[in-house]
Amino acid sequence: DQAHVSDTQVTVEFENGNFNFTFPNPKNVSEFSMTLFKGREKKKICALHLSKERAIPESNVTYCQTQNSSSSTTFILKNLERKHIDVYTYCLEIFLPPPYIDCCLKETYLYVQDKEDCFSLGLVSWIIIGLIIFSICCVCCVVACCLRNKNQKCESNSHEYNSEYMPMAAVNAAKKPRI
Repeated sequence: DQAHVSDTQVTVEFENGNFNFTFPNPKNVSEFSMTLFKGREKKKICALHLSKERAIPESNVTYCQTQNSSSSTTFILKNLERKHIDVYTYCLEIFLPPPYIDCCLKETYLYVQDKEDCFSLGLVSWIIIGLIIFSICCVCCVVACCLRNKNQKCESNSHEYNSEYMPMAAVNAAKKPRI
């Protein structure tokens, strides 16, 4: 039996806030390694080495975990932020049976929207709306105070007691109800 590298697609799923990259294990292979690289410079972030006896996961970052079944291998990327946006490449190395095979299966561009973006945009818009309403209230209060002071001056000027135009005795004027 020859080692077989299938051309099946790597499935990318977004589930419970995590990105799951699942690919089928090569057939008729007793020892292989699957590695996930990040960026154009291909920085190794996560790997899984499988032999008949055991699976050995390796992770160089906190946000990557590996999971293996008899038919597939999955890289799980958790708690991603905007800084994790990049191209991710999956490479397969087959050790046994010979000949040694090294190939890159697929590249995927991963875009992550920050969770804070939605919150901060909403918060900023509410702050702006609040400031506009506060400004309108302040302007209304200033206008109301000015009108009130103007009315009081007009009332006091129109009912001056003992002025030169009223030489008679002082009489209390009927006061108008204030609003």
